[in-house]
Amino acid sequence: MSKEIKIISRQCPLALLQVEELWQLINNNNLTNNLKYEVIKVDSYGDKHKNVSLMDSTLASDFFTRELDNALLNGTADIAVHSAKDLPYPLPAGIELLALTKSDDKSDSLVSRHNIKLSELPSGSRIGTSSLQRKAELLALRPDISVIPIRGTIEERIEQVKSGYIDALIVATCALKRLGLSHIITEILPFKTHPLQGNLAVTGRTDSPYKDLFSTIDVRKQYGKVTLVGFGPGDPELLTIKGLNRLKSADIIYYDDLTNADFLEQFQAEKVYVGKRSGKHSANQDEINELLYTSAIQSKKVVRLKGGDPMIFAHGREEIDFLKSRFIEVEVVPGISSGNALASLTQIPLTHRGLARSVAFVLGHSQEPQTPNTDTLIYYMGGAKISIIAERLLKSGRKAETPVALVTNVSLPNQHIICSTLGELRWAIYHETPVLIVVGEVVNFVAKSIYSKTYNTGTQSDTPLITIKKNDIPLPQAQAFDWIIFTSRYGVRYYNVPWGNTHIASVGPITSEELRQKGAAIDFESPTQSAEGLIQFFTKQPPCRILLPRSDKGLKELSASLEKQGHQVTDLPVYTNRPNTNATKVNLEEYDKVIFTSPTTVEAFKNLYNSQNTNHLLIIAKGKTTYEAIQTI
Repeated sequence: MSKEIKIISRQCPLALLQVEELWQLINNNNLTNNLKYEVIKVDSYGDKHKNVSLMDSTLASDFFTRELDNALLNGTADIAVHSAKDLPYPLPAGIELLALTKSDDKSDSLVSRHNIKLSELPSGSRIGTSSLQRKAELLALRPDISVIPIRGTIEERIEQVKSGYIDALIVATCALKRLGLSHIITEILPFKTHPLQGNLAVTGRTDSPYKDLFSTIDVRKQYGKVTLVGFGPGDPELLTIKGLNRLKSADIIYYDDLTNADFLEQFQAEKVYVGKRSGKHSANQDEINELLYTSAIQSKKVVRLKGGDPMIFAHGREEIDFLKSRFIEVEVVPGISSGNALASLTQIPLTHRGLARSVAFVLGHSQEPQTPNTDTLIYYMGGAKISIIAERLLKSGRKAETPVALVTNVSLPNQHIICSTLGELRWAIYHETPVLIVVGEVVNFVAKSIYSKTYNTGTQSDTPLITIKKNDIPLPQAQAFDWIIFTSRYGVRYYNVPWGNTHIASVGPITSEELRQKGAAIDFESPTQSAEGLIQFFTKQPPCRILLPRSDKGLKELSASLEKQGHQVTDLPVYTNRPNTNATKVNLEEYDKVIFTSPTTVEAFKNLYNSQNTNHLLIIAKGKTTYEAIQTI
C-alpha cells in the first residue's frame, strides 16, 4: 500500500470540501497511520455540459461520475469521493463502494430573496431546482408557483437568486452547511428527500488495497439485511428449510395474502401485513419498498415473505433494485411457484412427451394478456380477465374446444378444480381468487375425472328459470325472403313452414342440430355462436331480404346492424320468453358452474336467488348480450 493515496474529485468547492470532510473523519478515527493524500481535480461530463437539464429523464446515470470511474479503472486514482446520491446504479464493472458515510442532515432548504417563506411567496413566483422530485414536492404545496430548471454549482445557483432571475432556490441543507452558508437558509422544507442525501460515498476498484481503511467509517456496517423468501403456494409444508431458517432469525416479517398468517405466529419477529389483493391494497409497492428500506437501516434482519417464488410475478426484482441502489444487502430464497405446485398437486403435467413440449407462465391481469405460442399456458392472477384471455386465445388460433382448468387455492385443503373450454370461457365471469388458469391439451389428463356440476338455467334444465311459449301470429312464406336467420332452436320449432330454397343461417351448433333434425340444409353457421359472427358474415353479402324468426325479446342489435348494411330485415317474434315464476331453488353451494342462455335467465336468476353468494361459481353466458347481463350478478 502506497504512503500517499490519490483521491479523485470533481473540482467544484462543495466536492473538495467533501474530500476534506472524509479525511477528517478518517483522522478522527486514527486510521490514517501517517498516510497522506493527493487530490486529483476533474470536471465531470455533467460539469462540462451545464446546458443539459437534470430533469431530463433520459439522462445517463453516470452523468457526474463517468470521468472519476474511468480514472479509478485506469489506475490514475486510488479512490473517488462523491455525493452518494450522484452514484449510478448499478456501479460500473470493476468499481466497488468502499464506504458510505453517515448523513447528519437529509432535509431540503429554501433560500429566497428577502427571506420570504414558501407559503408567503406571491403567486407566480419563480423557484429554481434541478430535481424532478423537488419539483413534485413544490407543486404539491404551491401549485400556483413556477418551477424553473437550473444548473451550476451551489454558489452559481445562489447568485441566480440574488440577481433576481429566480425568486427562491431549493437546495440540500447539508450542502449549505458544508459551504458555511447556513445563515442564508430561509426555512427547512417538509419534503421527502433522496434517501442518500447528505451521505458521502467512497468508491474504488474491486481489488483496492484500501478497503480496510474505509470499512471502519462505513455506515452500512450498522445496516440490517433484507431477505426475500418464497413461501410457496400456500401449504406451509412446502416452505423450504432455508426459508424457515430465515423466518426464525428475522426481526420483522412483511407478509401478504398468499402466505399463512396463522403459521407465522410461531416466530418471534414483528409481523406486518402488506397484502395487495386486486382492489384491496393494504400497501402499494412504493410503500412496501420504503418499509423494507427503513427497517434495514434500523439494523433489523428483515424478511419479505412472498407467495410462490419471489422472482415470478412477485415484484422481486423491483424490491432488489430499490434496496441495492440504496446499498442494502439483499438475499433471495427461492419458493415453489404456484404454477409448478399446481402440476404436481392436480397431476396435470405442464409438459408431456409427444403432446406438450413447451410451457409459458403469463400474467393474467394485464390490460391485454399475452398469448404465447406454447403448448401449455399458465395464467397467474387472471380471474378478472378470464373472458378477455379466452377471446385473445381464440383469435390467436386456438380451438374453441381447447380444454382449460381453473384451479383455486393451490396446495390448500380447499383446493378446487373446474374444467371448461376456451369456447365456454369466451363469455364467462369467475370471482374466486386466487386462481390459476391452465390452457392446453394436458388438461385432458384429468378433465374426464373431474366432475364440475353445472346449473343450466335454460329450458333444457330440470329447474328451468324461463318458460318458452309459441306466439300465435301469422307466419309469412319463406319464399318471400333470401335468407332466414335462426338464433335459437325455438325459432326453428315455431317458424313451422316449408323453407324451400331459401338460404338458412344458424347462430350455433345447438340451433344447427335442430335444423338438421328437420332436414334443413344450413348455408352458414356462426363460428362465434353469437350474433357477431352473423353480422360479420352478412357484411360480405349483397343487399337481401332477411327473416328473423325469434323471441319477442330478441337482440335488437342484430336486426339494426343488418339494416345498416343495407339489408331488408323482418323481425318475427314467433315465441315469448318469460321468467319461470314457478322455478324451484337449488343449493348453489353444490354447483361449480351456472350457464345463462339469455338475459331473461339472468333476470330470473337474480329474482330467485337475490343476493346469494355466487363467487365460487364459474358463470357462463351464451353470447355477448347475455354476458353483459351477467355483469350485474
